[in-house]
Amino acid sequence: DHVLMSGGSGLVHTAPGHGEDDYYACLKYDIEVLMPVDDGGCYDETLKLKALLRDDVVNTFIGQHVFKANEGILKLLGKNLLHCSTFTHSYPFCWRTHKPIIYRATKQWFILMDKPFATESKTLREVALDELKKVRFYPEHGRNRITSMIQNRPDWCISRQRDWGVPIAFFKDKRTDSVVLDPQVLDFLAQIFDREGCDAWWSKDIEELLPPSHKDQSVHYEKIYHILDVWFDSGSTWKAVLESKAYNAGEYPADMYLEGSDQHRGWFQSSLLLSCAIHQRAPYKHILTHGFTMDERGEKMSKSKGNVIAPQEILKSYGSDILRLWVALSDYQNDQRISQNILKQVSEQYKKIRNTIRFLLANTQDLQAITPLSSDIDRYIVSLANEELEHALELFLQYDFTKGFGVVMNFVSTHLSGVYMDLCKDSLYCDSADSTRRQSIQSAMAFILKKLLFVIAPTLTYTAYEAFGYANTHIKDQALDIFDLYNPTLKNVAGMQSNKIDFTRLMKIREKFGEILDELKKDKIIKSSLELHLISTNACEFSEIDRWLIVSSWGKSDEDFVILKRFVVDIDDTQEHFAIAKAKAHKCPRCWQFVATSAEDICARCQEAIEKQKTTHKA
Repeated sequence: DHVLMSGGSGLVHTAPGHGEDDYYACLKYDIEVLMPVDDGGCYDETLKLKALLRDDVVNTFIGQHVFKANEGILKLLGKNLLHCSTFTHSYPFCWRTHKPIIYRATKQWFILMDKPFATESKTLREVALDELKKVRFYPEHGRNRITSMIQNRPDWCISRQRDWGVPIAFFKDKRTDSVVLDPQVLDFLAQIFDREGCDAWWSKDIEELLPPSHKDQSVHYEKIYHILDVWFDSGSTWKAVLESKAYNAGEYPADMYLEGSDQHRGWFQSSLLLSCAIHQRAPYKHILTHGFTMDERGEKMSKSKGNVIAPQEILKSYGSDILRLWVALSDYQNDQRISQNILKQVSEQYKKIRNTIRFLLANTQDLQAITPLSSDIDRYIVSLANEELEHALELFLQYDFTKGFGVVMNFVSTHLSGVYMDLCKDSLYCDSADSTRRQSIQSAMAFILKKLLFVIAPTLTYTAYEAFGYANTHIKDQALDIFDLYNPTLKNVAGMQSNKIDFTRLMKIREKFGEILDELKKDKIIKSSLELHLISTNACEFSEIDRWLIVSSWGKSDEDFVILKRFVVDIDDTQEHFAIAKAKAHKCPRCWQFVATSAEDICARCQEAIEKQKTTHKA
């Protein structure tokens, strides 16, 4: 079936000992499998035993390398040789020595996939497929990949014919051509391997490797010189690492095996088969696979292309946390791209997190005690922080780091830095140190900072460690080190009564107000939102609307105000009407709010803060 009609004469030789197609063709038609080549690639005694050459020349070819025998065979043909030419075709090469190799049909060692074994009399294939159903895969489609491979794989050939590797250390009895599986012999060998390593198989003679009870049989035994398939070596690592007690590496089975997606065919599969053969269970509870690292164009990194970025170079330029953040932000389930431009983008995202942490640290340094939250805005941001960061933690625990850090970045950029920290600056900088509002903000920030450090510590470890060193004692609580951090919950926050304020509605108002504000600044009507007075008949239910929009004042009536702009916000099925006017009061030179009674005087709040500060300094 493998002979094509599209080329050649259709007349082919069939060498069952030297090609897969030929081998199966001869098995099909019950043709003897001849393989007259030894392990060194030279013709062996089979030439004489099977009368494959004339008696007068056969000894010339025995022991001769097959590639060097070509000229002698052509000479033997004499006048029967019609034509001879040289041509080049694809042929296998050894990846290690880069020399040509030939196919040989030889006796091998196999692990049978479909022979019942163990107590339940299941086959190895059945046990492996059953165990795969209990394993959690990340991504989930990895299950189908390895399951299909196990369903369709042939018996596992575990032997190789090389001069290096772990030996299949069995003796063969030359009298019966059978393998010696006597427990005394095997246990004695195992003891030698424990003491001296498996190289003893090559360095010691047969008599030295036999127990006293079998030394007289040494003349009848010969070593088997096959080595184990290297996948057998790697597939047994769970045994060496988890069951040897030589390492503090956890219990068997492993929590997770993590490698590239190509290992469904390799390490994941060989580990599964060996573990199922010995213990009838998978060696892992979870399997996580990742893609490979490419350059920004999606091309494989290569020294010859000059597109390799070494980790140590990234560490010199950016530090380890940015490299770690790049990993976390990459969709590891697919191939990841990295370049200087990509790293610059990641560094900008890192700066956003770092600057946010610096702001929270700086503004909680003088926090004297954690107080109950007194503001609906503070309660809102703490509740949102808890919700968003818990969501990120859930994603991290599912190894979905990209989405998890997406949630963290969105909260930090959009809600924390983009809204809350901005509107808190006035109280933080201008209120008296012991004001209820300022302490409420600081208490909210303390909770958020503790939660944020806990969430990012496994990834941005050095950043979290550095921040912990500067943290207020109320943030550290009982933690002696960054590794003692615990996950704070809303139970730790006083004043978190049910919040009935609709902040989804308030966010829509803020967004629309921001658009109007940009227009007024662009038209050079105002320079700051603090110059404004908000008029709203609908916002009276929320007493902190002025703080929410960072305006100096607000009210329900537009009487006696010069209106700069009116706008409408569509919320659900209703419309809310607003107007923006210039604030009537004077600008306070300390807090810059337009709430002072005269241009020369500071506002009442600032006056109180200064008086308290003077009293504190005197004390």
